[in-house]
Parts: sequence; structure tokens; C-alpha cells
Amino acid sequence: MSKGPGLFLDIGKKATDLLTRDYVSDQKFSVSTASDTGVVLTSTAVKKGGLSTGDVAALYKYKNSLINIKFDTESNIATTFTFTDLVPSTKTIASFKLPDYNSGKLEVQYFHHHATFTTAVALNQKTPAVDLSATVGTPTFAVGVEAGYETSSGKLTKYTAGISITKPDACASIILGDKGDSIKASYVHHLDSSKKSAAVGEISRRFSTNENTFTVGGLYAVDNLTTVKAKLNNHGKLGVLLQHEVIPKSLLSLASEFDTKALDKTPRFGLALALKP
Repeated sequence: MSKGPGLFLDIGKKATDLLTRDYVSDQKFSVSTASDTGVVLTSTAVKKGGLSTGDVAALYKYKNSLINIKFDTESNIATTFTFTDLVPSTKTIASFKLPDYNSGKLEVQYFHHHATFTTAVALNQKTPAVDLSATVGTPTFAVGVEAGYETSSGKLTKYTAGISITKPDACASIILGDKGDSIKASYVHHLDSSKKSAAVGEISRRFSTNENTFTVGGLYAVDNLTTVKAKLNNHGKLGVLLQHEVIPKSLLSLASEFDTKALDKTPRFGLALALKP
């Protein structure tokens, strides 16, 4: 793949990941094992409230192909096939979920030095939909648009525009979404060359309700094995996360969320342990 501006979904992704990724609110335990043939098996158990669920996933990589099959406790089978360079400079992703025969989706991503394009077609017999996105620019500066079209009704289901500026130690983005009803701006600044410590700020506004949300957060590497994350928004929601690498590639995550405007309420706690070979 060429080093171009990236996909449209990459715009603002660094800030979103820093503010949301690994902030678990339930109990999750997963174990991964790898066979000599290259098959990676992952078993996951999740307890949320009084409900427990689980799944088993198999991941197999062969040359430029990737096959991912997941079985869950609700008798669903999700399958994803990913082919790289099936056509030069493209990535093709086909996915479907059984027994929901209308869940099939085919996506093609095209990468160029100065542009990327994606086309995704939902294989739904009743309301087939097409999603399109395009991004132009460079790895430093990118402008992109995204739109969704429902073929049965002939209407646009969504349209979004975004712009991003990326430097070695910082990243800024602005996204106009929800058919022009919302705007979100974010900024991430890395505090060290290894990018293990960072600060982030994000502000969003929904025009139809005049609602503003401002969130600040950060990531700090205590040492090579332990990191701490925190975030706080203008509504008083405070989230904290402690992540520790118990053994190489295996992470223990402890997270909690507090409502600083209602300290009498019980905070939410989450725990996740991911063991990998």
C-alpha cells in the first residue's frame, strides 16, 4: 500500500482512541493461542451487569489473505475475509453474519500517493445501501468526504466532511457530520518522541439542540509496562484508566468513571485481562 493521506475514517481517530479506547465498563477476559500453522484462536468472556456472554474467534493469515471467523454464545457466526492487493493498491473486505443473511457487506479500498477511495455495499435484499468516501492530500494534510446512499428510497442517509493536519508530535482535525448538524474539533499533542505520553482536547457542538461538549484527557507512561489515562468533560464525567503489561503482549486494564456532579452515585468500574502469546 502507498503512503498517502489515509482513509476518511482515520480523520480524528487518534483523538477518539485516546479518549475512548480501553475505557472498559464491564468485566472482560480473553486468552489467545497460536498454532504452528499460523492460526490464532482467541476465547473471550464478558460479564456486563448480570449478563454473561462469550465467543471464540479464529484468525488465519495466508500470504495476502486474512480470514477471521467468530462464534458467540448467541449462536451467531461472523466471518470476515480480507484480501490485500487482489487488485494492485487495493484492499477488499467481505463480511457476513449468520443466521442474519442480510448482514453481508463488501468493501473495496483503493490507495494512491495523494488519494484514497472506499466503496462499501451492504448486501441487504430489502434496503441495499452504498457508502462512499474519498480523501485527498498527503500524510501531513488531508481533506475527505463520506456519503451514504440508500438505493431503495434514493435518499442520502449521511454525508460528512473532514480535514486533518498531522505532524510528528501533533495531530488536529475538524469533522462536520450528521448531515451538517454537528461539528467536532480535536487536537492531540505527544509529549515525548516515543508517543507514550500525550494530551488531547476535543470540542463538539450539535446545532439542532445547541449542545456543546468539551473533553480533555491525557496519557502518561509511568514506566515501560504501566500507563495511566484520564479524561474529563464539561458535564462532570471523569474517567480514569490504569493499564499494565503483566507479561509481554498481555495487558491488564482497570477503568472507572465518576460523575463529579453527583458523587453520591456509585462509580462505574471495569476490568479487562487480555493474555496473548
